[in-house]
Amino acid sequence: MLKVFKADLHIHTCLSPCTDLEMSPQGITREARSRDIAILGICDHNSAENTPALVEAGRRENLSVLPGLEVTSQEEVHVLALFDRLEDAFELQRTVYLHLPGENDEEAFGLQVVVNAEGEVLGFNSKLLIGATKLPLEEVVRRIHLLDGLAIASHIDRQSFSLLGQLGFIPEGLDLDALEVSPRMTLDEARAKYDTSLPLVTASDAHFLKDIGAATTAFFLESGTVAEIKKALHRQDGRRLIH
Repeated sequence: MLKVFKADLHIHTCLSPCTDLEMSPQGITREARSRDIAILGICDHNSAENTPALVEAGRRENLSVLPGLEVTSQEEVHVLALFDRLEDAFELQRTVYLHLPGENDEEAFGLQVVVNAEGEVLGFNSKLLIGATKLPLEEVVRRIHLLDGLAIASHIDRQSFSLLGQLGFIPEGLDLDALEVSPRMTLDEARAKYDTSLPLVTASDAHFLKDIGAATTAFFLESGTVAEIKKALHRQDGRRLIH
């Protein structure tokens, strides 16, 4: 049976160096549940290492947690990659790590904390997750789709690290599934401003618990999966966006 799912598809955990340490699996999932959010997209910078913990914590709160990454392309464009399977998120991570130079400076950028579902520290990621990979934008999108993932251009209304901010246009033939706008802009404002046939979604890009759900997208789906969201973005089998 089809029903409405409220989704926040862009949330960072304590693995991203620019977040607060309160962004633990328990903290994130409990905050989402308190805001009636049914689907979470976990997209740390260039890594999926905290997604197993979030998936497990999500099950306990009866939430659909989609494992993913926010990949930074060679052009410094952020792209959300979301998957149904942890294995696919980690396969993309493997590719990203092979093309991600540098080591993290904890004093300059912050800690990159890997945790379990209880929020207990398992270790610290030493890679420069905040940096750009050497993967061209088109290759990032291609590899996401090879793994049956969703490829969404992040926060296109921002000047920094966005598709339009970095390139000034949407490249012809770039096979994105959707464009994301940040909480600073409503979907109506985005439709009026951007001339595109691509679906528009909005998400919080939360780095702090208080920001979870600051912007959400509602979908009419059978279940909270990437496969169902893809159908909604293409208006297939009765699935659709609800704005």
